[in-house]
Parts: sequence; structure tokens; C-alpha cells
Amino acid sequence: MRIITFLLSLALLTNCTESAKQETYQKPNVILIFADDLGYGDLSCYGSPVNKTPHLDKMASQGIKLTSFYVAASVCTPSRAALLTGRYPIRHLPGNLGPESKNGLPLDEVTIANLLKEQGYATAAFGKWHLGHATPEVLPTGRGFDTYYGLPYSNDMIKPWVQTEVPLMMYEDEKTVKEVQYEQQELTNEFTQKALNFIENNQQKPFFIYLPYSMPHLPIAAPDNFLEKADQNLYRAVIENIDHGVGEIMDKLDALGLADNTLLIFTSDNGPWHNLPDRMLQKGNERWHSGSVGPLRGAKATSFEGGFRVPALLRWPAEFPAGVVSEQMLTTMDLFATIADVAQADVSKAKTIDGKNARSFLNGTSNTTPRDTLFYFRGKRLEAVRIKDLKYSIRTPENPELFNLETDPSEMYNIVDRHPEKVAEMQSLIESFAAETGANLPQIQEN
Repeated sequence: MRIITFLLSLALLTNCTESAKQETYQKPNVILIFADDLGYGDLSCYGSPVNKTPHLDKMASQGIKLTSFYVAASVCTPSRAALLTGRYPIRHLPGNLGPESKNGLPLDEVTIANLLKEQGYATAAFGKWHLGHATPEVLPTGRGFDTYYGLPYSNDMIKPWVQTEVPLMMYEDEKTVKEVQYEQQELTNEFTQKALNFIENNQQKPFFIYLPYSMPHLPIAAPDNFLEKADQNLYRAVIENIDHGVGEIMDKLDALGLADNTLLIFTSDNGPWHNLPDRMLQKGNERWHSGSVGPLRGAKATSFEGGFRVPALLRWPAEFPAGVVSEQMLTTMDLFATIADVAQADVSKAKTIDGKNARSFLNGTSNTTPRDTLFYFRGKRLEAVRIKDLKYSIRTPENPELFNLETDPSEMYNIVDRHPEKVAEMQSLIESFAAETGANLPQIQEN
């Protein structure tokens, strides 16, 4: 009898302890900052000898810096679609949208904002959307965000750069509030201020802010005080304006006592826009108004590392260790799965999730990342795969390439002839994933 009583008491104590844990778990705030066309080498903590980014450097020292962090596409729309759904864009929105586009992220896709809103989060998006604008249903307020302020697509999608009669409008929720033309010096500050106000007004409950800055996508612009500080180097001024905005957000979190339990993330949607089309070289745009890929090869709109590998900083003092630099692979799709976990969100309504939950890796309870494979898409075309340190590319199938990214991140030395068994394995994996997703494979060109 005493044994039964003891077991019942133990069970009751266990249940009470678990209930207490659930009651005391304070869901973290989440702020996801997504720069546009920012290169791997554009921050001083990633080796830039020009741009001064003290606030992002501080964020890196207080959290985790990832040196093998990837987007799921090297252009704007599909990269954002993958970030917000945790799914390769071949599954839903593989190509860029424009001013005349009538489609958007399919309405049956579940976004991270949908999941967090269900968990009681206040949700907001401030900045560039680029996932549909033709109807209210595809705007952010139709995709899980309580409020929105920003541009519906890229800041260059007006004449003379893009031949369209559609004016570039600033949206507030579902309504347009003003036309945006060439004077875009205050765009970054405007989005930052909206985020600061939202933090102030929602500090009593968990919140999720998606802050996709329009810069440094061309045309770039910065306030005069940043230009002066940057010795009239326009690109540097733009990056330092973004860095200042991140600093203001960190200061606000500190002032309100929210820093410890806020997961703050900074990354970019793809690499810098090199090899500009001639249409962009108007109204003051110059070829050097773009960023750096550092030691990497290629840039935006390519399947080289410079298009897909981007800076990524994560800070959550309540759980993540400080001062960590990791070369292990993660992606924006993994942010979806990780944020869902820390918010205790139910992902069962989502479709096939390609993202991996990296929480245990990021908080140090696991030594390895949950991801060892990444596929590189350009639109509907599957061009490469990375497995651990090896990257196999068939972008020119008559001349396939294999690189060891640990020793050759610049993709300079093709070792395809040295590892035939690995090549066969990776070719098979590409063909299998293409069949699963309906992707196209590059074809050998006939002479």
C-alpha cells in the first residue's frame, strides 16, 4: 500500500513539475531582419575592410555567427518564400514577381507568421514583401501578420529601370499611403522606426517582427549624415545605415528589459547584384553600387556560393551561447522550423517542410547541425547539391564540377575526376530530388 501511495505521489509531483515548466516557459520574442542583396563580405565581422558595422559586430559577439549559412534561392521572391514557409521555392513560388504580377505565395501555404499568431504572438512585417500584392489575401495581413508597412516588391521596379506604368506605392496594411519614387534616403530609417514603435507597443506579450529592409538592393540611398560619416562612399553609407538600425533595435530591447528573451536574427536574401543589366545603369546607379562576396565565387542569380551563402547572426541570451562562430551548414528554411519550435507552434498544418529544427545545435546541447544537404535551384532548374563539405554542380552538364568547400570555398579547383563514387551518389540524389519536386535539370547543349 505504501508503495502504491508513493508511486501515486511521485506521478502527481511529476505532473505538477511538468505543468510548472509549461507555465513558466516564456515564449521568446522573435525579430527576423532580412537585408536585400547584402553580400557575404559586407559586414566587418565577416571581413569587410571598408564597411563599419559595430552593432552587428556586437550582435555577433553576443550570439552565434554562421559562416556556412544559405538561402534557398539566389533571387528575391523565391528566397523570401522559402524563408517564411520552410520549403524549397520549387514547391510553391520559384520565380520573381513584378509590378504586373497577379499571383503570389499560394494561399494554402502556411507561413511562420501564421504559426506564431496561433500561439498568441503579435505579428508585424515592415519592409519589402515581394510575395504578391494584387489582392489583399496575398499581402502580409493575409498571411498571418497583424500589421504591415512597406513596399510590395523591389525598390527599382519603376521607370526607367523597369518599364511599367504601375507606380511604386507604400502600403499600410492593405491600403496604399504614398508613392515612392527616386528619393529613398529615409527608407531604411522608416522601416526601423516602425519596428521600434511595434516593440514599444507590444512589450507585454510575445511578438514576431519580420523586418525585410529594401536596401542594399539598387537603387541605393542613405541619409546625408551617413554619407558624410562614410566619406561619400554610398554603398558603405547604406550598410552602416542598416547597422545603425540594428543597433537601435538592440538598444530598445535593452531599455525595455526584453533583450534576454528575444531571438534576434540578421541575414540576407541572397548575394550582391554583380553583372548588372544595362537597364539598371541609369539615374546615378553604378556597377560598384553593390556588395562583396568576400572569398566566395559568383553572386546573385547564380548557383555559386556568392549567390547562396550569406551572413547570418543569431542572438538569444536566455538560451544561445555567446561568441560562437560555426562553419556548420544551416539555411533560412531551418529558421522556419527552429522558430516554430521555440514558439511551441504546431507545424502539422504545414506541407512538406524542408527546414530542419536547429534549436539543439544552436543552444549547444548538440554538437552537430541537423542539416548535411542543400540543393541549389535557379528558378525551376536544379543546378547543384552540397553534401557536407562537397558541392557537386551540373550547371554546365557537359563539364560537371565538384568542389571541397572546406578547403576551396571560392570554387576554384574542380576535383570531379578524383571522386567518381561521390559524383555518382550526388548525381543520383539530384535526379531523385528533381523527380520529387518537378524540377528541370540542365541539358547538354548540342553543337
